[in-house]
Amino acid sequence: MEDKKYPLPPFTEETAKQKIQMAEDAWNSKDPVKISKAYTIDSEWRNRSTFVNGRKEIQGFLTKKWEKELDYKLKKEYWAHSGNRIAVRFEYEYRTGNGQWYRAYGNENWEFDENGLMEKRFASINDLPIKEKERKLRP
Repeated sequence: MEDKKYPLPPFTEETAKQKIQMAEDAWNSKDPVKISKAYTIDSEWRNRSTFVNGRKEIQGFLTKKWEKELDYKLKKEYWAHSGNRIAVRFEYEYRTGNGQWYRAYGNENWEFDENGLMEKRFASINDLPIKEKERKLRP
């Protein structure tokens, strides 16, 4: 039996926003194990053109992500919700090992099980090279 991750669906606007803030905080921790516990054991992801399945793959994906995306800072924004689904707009900034900064923009569609764990995450993301002085998100 998996643990429950409150708030549980069906979501209200208030509880959807709580779930979004919890996800933002977790991702900004850059802790793949902690983050993976918000997803079902067999969670399905599409992240850009990469398909990820299950907590172990999520942990591996995120570990590799933050080896390349340094000084990562994320901001998520509520877009819409219905029943057990939430749509999110987000942006994050990071720099690569050669010092190039990027701002990534995107949308995510989330679907949760009855225990409040995310079953499906579909992310569409675009990266824009920026100069350090153009950064909006700071640690």
